[in-house]
Amino acid sequence: MDIQLSLRARWVSSPRSHEPASPSSDRNQLGGMIPLSSGNMRGHKEGRTKMTKCPHCLQTFHEIWNDHYLGRGTTDKENPYARKTWVIRKCDCTECGRTIMSLRTYDGSLSESEFRDGLAATVTDDQFVVPKSMPRKPLPREIPDEFAEDYREASLVLADSPKASAALSRRCLQHFLQEKMGAKSSELAAQIEHVLTTGGLPSHLAEAIDAVRRVGNFAAHPIKSKHTGEVIDVEPGEAEWLLDTLESLFDFYFIQPIELQKRRDALDRKLKEAGKPPLK
Repeated sequence: MDIQLSLRARWVSSPRSHEPASPSSDRNQLGGMIPLSSGNMRGHKEGRTKMTKCPHCLQTFHEIWNDHYLGRGTTDKENPYARKTWVIRKCDCTECGRTIMSLRTYDGSLSESEFRDGLAATVTDDQFVVPKSMPRKPLPREIPDEFAEDYREASLVLADSPKASAALSRRCLQHFLQEKMGAKSSELAAQIEHVLTTGGLPSHLAEAIDAVRRVGNFAAHPIKSKHTGEVIDVEPGEAEWLLDTLESLFDFYFIQPIELQKRRDALDRKLKEAGKPPLK
């Protein structure tokens, strides 16, 4: 990559004119960094803030971004990096204190002084650097480690390797179906069929589990069923669907019964105070 780097680069407030050209630019490229106010994530004048969801703690906070000019590509049109400018953006979450950084690409070869002066340029890409992606919601502590460990690892590697993430999720799903639903077959497809035919799940969960084999195209890729931990190519959205399905199963089997028991205990206390017998 032929880039002219500036030795004088330093953190500067984001020029107001360096804004995405369309409302979807940052939301699509920045891996889920979602401003809650109207409009899109943009460069800010100092002191101007918006509400944003932190990719570390998933809490909302007032964002204030600073830009660090990295450099620009050559003017050689044959070079794939020609007429591009790169900037590192930095922001600290006021809720958890952790740093958020992204690498932003502008369409146009801007010098550092042109960038600071606010010369107009269109954002063409914006990718998380720290953290690499927006994490999924943390699992409740009630989820047993025998299931939570594979799930957490599958979540962590999702952005870097959907194939590895899907393999971990399939293995986790197979273990869950064996231990919690009595599906003893050695193949995931047969386990799913067992769960669907024996019942016991709400229709939305049954459909989600059935979709695992359909989305994963088990018919064309039987290795996904026979060797669930094998790292092989995945279909679009397959890795995410597996994680979503696991979350729903965990909630149904582990969280909802606990929440229901808490509500039942609270009701029993009120009945006792009223001199009435508890629920049977």
